[in-house]
Amino acid sequence: MTNHVWDYLPEYELEREDLLDAVDTVFRSGTLVLGPSVRGFEQEFAAYHGLSHCAGVDNGTNALVLGLRALGVGPGDEVITVSNTAAPTVVAIDAVGAVPVFVDVREHDYLMDTSQVAAAITGRTKALLPVHLYGQSVDMAPLRELADLHDLVILEDCAQAHGARHHGELVGTAGDAAAFSFYPTKVLGAYGDGGAVVTRDAEVDAAVRRLRYYGMEKTYYVVRTPAHNSRLDEVQAEILRRKLTRLGGYVAARRAVAERYRDGLGDLAGHGLVLPSANPGNDHVYYVYVVRHPERDRIIEAMKRYDISLNISYPWPVHTMTGFAHLGYAEGSLPVTERIAKEIFSLPMYPSLPVDLQDKVISAVRETVLTL
Repeated sequence: MTNHVWDYLPEYELEREDLLDAVDTVFRSGTLVLGPSVRGFEQEFAAYHGLSHCAGVDNGTNALVLGLRALGVGPGDEVITVSNTAAPTVVAIDAVGAVPVFVDVREHDYLMDTSQVAAAITGRTKALLPVHLYGQSVDMAPLRELADLHDLVILEDCAQAHGARHHGELVGTAGDAAAFSFYPTKVLGAYGDGGAVVTRDAEVDAAVRRLRYYGMEKTYYVVRTPAHNSRLDEVQAEILRRKLTRLGGYVAARRAVAERYRDGLGDLAGHGLVLPSANPGNDHVYYVYVVRHPERDRIIEAMKRYDISLNISYPWPVHTMTGFAHLGYAEGSLPVTERIAKEIFSLPMYPSLPVDLQDKVISAVRETVLTL
C-alpha cells in the first residue's frame, strides 16, 4: 500500500537544482564540519526568530537534551511536560537524569492544559517543557508567569511548529530556550537529521556549543562536564539555509491543504469527525492534520481499500509505555490524554501533496465515515 502520509519526492523535483547546488557548495568549500554553512544557518535561523543565538545540533532529541543541560537541569530535577507527545520529548528529560512530571492535555486542541501546571510544581521542579504539538502554540503566558514566580526555566519543544505564532510571536521566543528538530518530515525539514537550540541568553548558547563538542571550548581540551559529539552537519545546514527562505511558502501550502480538508469534511461533525482548528491568537502551521473519531480503527482499516495509509500521532501516551512504567502513572491518571489516544489519527499532510490525492482522501474519508 502506498504511504500517502508524507512524501518528499514531489518537493525534491521542484527544488532539485537548488538542493544539489547546496551539496556542491559544501563540498567545494573545503570545510566539512562546523564550517560556513552551519554558521550561516545559525545566524539566519536566529535572525528569523528575532533572537541573538542559535546553535545547530545533530537532531531534535539532542536539541532537547543539550537545551535542558545548558539550562542547568540535571539528576533529580523534575520537568513538567505532557504525555501526548513524541517519545523523544520524555526520553530527553530522562537522558539528563531528570524526572518527567506529566499534566494532562486539553480536549479541544490536545495541547498542555496549563491550568494544571501550578498544582504539579514541587520543591524539586526545575523546568517547564511545553510541546507546541501538531503545528500550533501552547498558551505561553501562564507558563511564563509560573516560571517567574517559582524561579523555573522554560524549554520549548518546537519540533512540530516551525513558523507557528502565538499572538504574533513566533514559537521558540517565549521561553529561556527552544529546541527544534529538522527531521525530514518537519515543516522545515532537512534531508537527514538535524536540530537546533535557540535562545537570547549568551551563556545558554555557549553551554550548548560546548556540549555539542564533547565539552570542549578549544580543540582537544574539555573545560567542563564531558559531553558527546552532537554537531549539525554542514550539508544539512546548507540545505536548511536554502529551505529557510521558502519556509513561508511551505506553511502557506500546508494551510491550503488544511483549508481544503476543512471545506471537504467540515460537515461530518454530526457524524463524529472532529477536525483541527487554530486557537484564538494562534497561527497554525499544520505539521500534521490530526482528526478524531470514536471509530478511528475502523476508519483506518477501511481506508486501506482506497490504497490510503493513515498515521496515528500518537497511539500510545508516553506514560503508558513499558519503558516509563517506573514513573508510576496508573491507567486513568491522564484521562484526556488516554481517551484521545484511542480516537486521533492523521490525514496526509505535506506542502506538495497533490490536489488529486487531497480529493481522493476527502472522498474516501467521507464515504467511510458516512457508512459507519
